[in-house]
Formats: sequence, structure tokens, C-alpha cells
Amino acid sequence: MTHLPTGPRARPSTFDLVNGALMLLVLIVTVYPFLNVLAIALNQSQDTVRGGITVFPRHPTLDNFRAIFAYGNIPQAFFISVARTVIGTVLSLGACAMVAYVLSRRDFLGRGLLSRFLAITLYVSGGLIPGFLLIRDLHLMNTFWVYILPTLINAFNIFMIRSYMDELPVELQESARIDGANDLVIFVRIILPLCAPVLATVALFIAVGQWNSWFDTYLYNSSSPQLSTLQFELMKILQSTQSGADAMHSSELKTQQITPDSIKMAITIITITPILVVYPFLQRYFVAGMTLGAVKG
Repeated sequence: MTHLPTGPRARPSTFDLVNGALMLLVLIVTVYPFLNVLAIALNQSQDTVRGGITVFPRHPTLDNFRAIFAYGNIPQAFFISVARTVIGTVLSLGACAMVAYVLSRRDFLGRGLLSRFLAITLYVSGGLIPGFLLIRDLHLMNTFWVYILPTLINAFNIFMIRSYMDELPVELQESARIDGANDLVIFVRIILPLCAPVLATVALFIAVGQWNSWFDTYLYNSSSPQLSTLQFELMKILQSTQSGADAMHSSELKTQQITPDSIKMAITIITITPILVVYPFLQRYFVAGMTLGAVKG
């Protein structure tokens, strides 16, 4: 017969108690605002004006979300936002990874010069007007590719990926080259699989930037409703509910008895939900991807 240990249980130390209390406080401070926003977004709009909503809606309803998705160009704008997020993330990640691989090669003669050139772009930009004129002269205005091409290469992402590649053993590439692999095979079959953590991290950065972006739509595609993005349409809804400048749209919302506060909270939930869905799948790579310069065994 097996006897279980009957010794006294270890008491938690003072550090454990304080640490646990702090973690609980951080959890509450982090989660409560999100639950409050969700409760207001799901609460009846006229009832929300009374105040007192905490983490549960008093009169649950989806009318706030129905009002937004019934608002003009939202379905088409949602499709464009998803398309630019997916296509922009894939293309930008691939382009940044290829540049980072070239810069990580110690036998590349222009490594130092190209690195300095990219580093300058982190601190100095051409400005809004030169950028607008460049986009116009490249005939990218009123096109979908204005969302993709100007942000295809990002120096910060390149340096992050290159720093990770610099930590990989050079012997891996030398062994593959002895076996007859060329640069493309080494990059695709050896380097990229080993860089999964940093690629997942950078992909999340790019996807969040593409999903949340609306200013480029305002600058370059505001005259093309079929190319409008979800964030731009939501921004217009928010402005119309706050200022009342758009009489037609305000009257639509008034007819549906939707208040600006409810619309703001519903818009917040719509914008952050896709990121919350994607983040758990990339979270396990996130810490490893951010530890630049770490020594791996």
C-alpha cells in the first residue's frame, strides 16, 4: 500500500503573497476597461445614457452593432480592410525577411552602407506633402496598391528580423551550401523555419498597422468609395455622431435611437476583435521574437 507524504505543506512566502496581489491588481486594471467597453456596446443605447454600466449590460441588445453594419459602405469596407491586412502582411513580411537575410550575410559587400541608409529612414522622413506628390506621380492614387506598396519595406521590421538571423549558426548555411543548396533554398528551407518566432511577431505588428490604418484612405482613396476601408468608415460614423455635421447620417442614427457613446464603444469592439482573435495564435512566439540578441542553444 502506497502512503502519501503527510508532511506540513509549505506556506507561501511574503514575496508570493505580494506578487500574487500585484498580479491580481494588474489583471483587474487590464481587463476591467475592456469588459466595461463591451458592456456598454452591448447595452441598449438610451439606457446607457443613465450611466452606471460596469461589466454587464443592463439591457442586452445588438442594436448598436446592427446600426453600424447597416451604415452605408460597411460590408465593402470590411472586405477591403481584410484584403489589405492579409495581402499587406504577407507581402511586407516576405520583403522585409528577404532584405534582412541579405543584410545578415557577412559576405555582402553593401551590408554596412544599406544598413545605414535604412537606419536614416527611422529618424528622417520625406514629410506628408512630398509623400503625397510621390504617390500621385506613381499613379497609385485611387488604387488598392496604395495600401500595400508604400509600407512594403519597413526598416524597424528589417532590423528586428536581421538581429534574429544574426544569432543563427553560420555553419547551417555552410553545410547546406556544401550539399548544393543555393541562396534561395537556404533562405526558404533553412532560415525562414528557424525564424518563426520573430516572423510571427513582425507579422502581428504589420497586421495591426494595416488593420488600424485609415489616414491613407483619407489621403489617397477618399474619392473611391469602393476602396474605402472599415476604419475610415468607422471614423466617419464617429465624427458624424459627435459633431452632427453629416445631417443624413446623423438622422439615420437618431432614427435608430443610437447615441454617440454606444457607437464609440461598438466601434472599439469591432476594431479590436480581429486582433484579439489572432493574438492567441501568435502569443507563444511573441516573447521569443522580441528577445533580440538572445543566445540560443
